[in-house]
Amino acid sequence: MMRSAFPDFGIKVEHIVTDEDNVSFAYTATGTHKGNFMGVAPTGKQFSVRGMQIGKFEDGKLVERWGSTDELGILKQLGVQPV
Repeated sequence: MMRSAFPDFGIKVEHIVTDEDNVSFAYTATGTHKGNFMGVAPTGKQFSVRGMQIGKFEDGKLVERWGSTDELGILKQLGVQPV
């Protein structure tokens, strides 16, 4: 969905923390709105928001993942007023 809506979609890792079983990172996501996003037609506007992800691993496999990206911030920067 993100690549279709934002062909230049990018993520820059700002901070990463790891231990034996977990990987956590904070990032900045950017893009230019050139395709449909959550029912919103392309606006040509750019966005930049923060997010974070946490992954828990067991035996080398991802078993749990939590994360958050500021999707409301994306919509606001695209000029969309949430309902």
